[in-house]
Amino acid sequence: MDVRKYLNRIGIDDEDLMPTADLLRRLQHQHLLHVPFENLDIHWKNRIVPDTGRFYEKVVENRRGGFCYELNGLFNELLREIGFKTKLVSARVATGDGEFSREYDHAAIIAGAGGEEYLTDVGFGAFTAEPLKLELGLEQEDATGKYVVREHEDGYLIVLKDGVPEYIFKPIARELTEFAEMCDFHQTSPESHFTRGKVCSLMTVGGRKTLRDNRFIVTIGTEKTETEIGSEQEFDEMLKREFGIVRNLPTK
Repeated sequence: MDVRKYLNRIGIDDEDLMPTADLLRRLQHQHLLHVPFENLDIHWKNRIVPDTGRFYEKVVENRRGGFCYELNGLFNELLREIGFKTKLVSARVATGDGEFSREYDHAAIIAGAGGEEYLTDVGFGAFTAEPLKLELGLEQEDATGKYVVREHEDGYLIVLKDGVPEYIFKPIARELTEFAEMCDFHQTSPESHFTRGKVCSLMTVGGRKTLRDNRFIVTIGTEKTETEIGSEQEFDEMLKREFGIVRNLPTK
């Protein structure tokens, strides 16, 4: 991994990088502003495998985005290269009916800095813009909402955003290869929401922009505008203009 090239990809050109909480916050925030959450390879029939070398080629060299296994899998490697002590963790996503998805449904990161541990996540779409200190019951707020981490059952911790469950996780270190089965599931199963439609979404200063199959949505504060997408050509043009992504850009 070329750390400097990765940092340039997310708009950071510092010469001296120390693994501090302030740097962790800056890295996550900049990553979210520059690297979109997207599932396009699933619909372009480019198989995604849990390999950080391929993730680097896609995200840094080809200036693409990805979904959680790619984005957090690669970001975890960047943090380690800089000197952070990290562990990749498995999270189970809230399904909206009081239940949670299966293990390895989502990959997130716990990073240590300044004697504290933080939950950091650059692969969950519209989620926290900054790392969350792993202090149970502590209310933490940023531009995206109010968050709190609490104890759940069976040894899990739960993350709530504005009082609504987002996901549960155990602070146990996992290997990237352990996510392979669920990574395949999300690319192939009709039960996966990733196979049901294309999405490319990026946090912006003050909001978010999201491209879906048939609409482009821009949110700034509480204001939302939607533009209808009427064809694949319009989708591709919007994708290139707003996210700098060209259809089927090859990955190695």
